[in-house]
Amino acid sequence: MNEMRSRQQTVRDLYTAYLADRKDLVGAMLTEDFTFSSPRDDHIDRAAYFERCWPKEPVFRAIEIEFLAVDGDEAAVRYRAEKLEGGSFANMESLRFRGDRIASVEVYFGRNL
Repeated sequence: MNEMRSRQQTVRDLYTAYLADRKDLVGAMLTEDFTFSSPRDDHIDRAAYFERCWPKEPVFRAIEIEFLAVDGDEAAVRYRAEKLEGGSFANMESLRFRGDRIASVEVYFGRNL
């Protein structure tokens, strides 16, 4: 599998694992010095990411990738997330790779749908 296709699959696997509450799978996808940024988080480390961004109970019914592009070490993804309690929203994320692992994620919050 070529590098672009492999990175596309890693991104898809990331959202599938998040939806299935599989921190163990995601942990294996991230570099040890992974950072996460969003309008609420400024380059938090891997431990803080798992603490803040992984809910204690499932929150989502579905996460649908609407757009995914990989260019070299960077991927851009737009997705729609449907909450278990109702409602949905769309976000964009920029993911940077180092080798075959994700080194950083930057989230750009979208609109409620």
